[in-house]
Amino acid sequence: QVVALYNRTRARAEALGEAFGIGAIYNDPEELLASEEVDAVDIITGVDSHSTFVRLATSRGLPAICQKPLAPSLTEAEAMLATCRASGTRLLVHENWRWQTPIQEIKRQLESGVIGEPFRARLQFSSSFPVFDNQPFLRELEQFILTDMGSHILDVARFLFGEAQRLYCQTGRVNSAIQGEDVATVILRQGGVTTTCELSYASRLEHERFPETYMLIEGSRGSLELGPDYWIRCTTVEGTLARRTPPPRYAWADPAYDLVHASIVPCLADVLRDLRDGVPAETRGEDNINTTRLVFAAYESARTGQAVVPNSTALEV
Repeated sequence: QVVALYNRTRARAEALGEAFGIGAIYNDPEELLASEEVDAVDIITGVDSHSTFVRLATSRGLPAICQKPLAPSLTEAEAMLATCRASGTRLLVHENWRWQTPIQEIKRQLESGVIGEPFRARLQFSSSFPVFDNQPFLRELEQFILTDMGSHILDVARFLFGEAQRLYCQTGRVNSAIQGEDVATVILRQGGVTTTCELSYASRLEHERFPETYMLIEGSRGSLELGPDYWIRCTTVEGTLARRTPPPRYAWADPAYDLVHASIVPCLADVLRDLRDGVPAETRGEDNINTTRLVFAAYESARTGQAVVPNSTALEV
């Protein structure tokens, strides 16, 4: 239950409160926490203010649920996590991409062993979707696609194949009207799996289905492919089995973002189990910090032209 809303622009909070029947409205977050009885603070503000609100929550012994990316730098993200640990509170992250219905099904099939031991994977999120039309602030970000979408896709890579021991990245900017990079290619070494993550908002492709993620995973006994319209194809010596795995539909979801909005439901159910029952959420800060490290390691690799050991020193290519 949402019991109170804060926004620095009070009128915006009042409009949202009216739409969802939330009566307690504030433009001072400290006043909100002093006046209301809350169980957790849900932070959906801009990335530059995340650490401020996390510190405010932890100062009152409250768990913080925070949007991704955690912070504009790895140092700040790690400090946020350290603050929560020191105060004995929890940091949870709105990392919903791994909760998408087709990605969950890919995980189940991998764990079944149907394709044997995976050794190579390609994760692709590429489209010409006009993301800047409904999120114009993204035009001004000096760090764009790796923080915006890399946070999701690199987290999915970790979810499927574990931690990365080595990373190499190249970035580019095709759209001259934006500040940051809109194309990135990241190559990860994850144990025995070499994973390529392709990110682009500058690609016009035949089979675009924003916001779908496509995959091709090769294993010792077969392959898994996640293609357009949520089709998963599992190929082994016995042939190819195709199955469509669409997300559930909700009346409140934006049709253009159906897949993403549907994934919020299991993501927040996982967070709720943590808050209510103490069952650790998959995307606690202790987990998500490793995704954050990959994001900023990718920027370091792109800057230096070298392969990087995440959260360590650069290696020569």
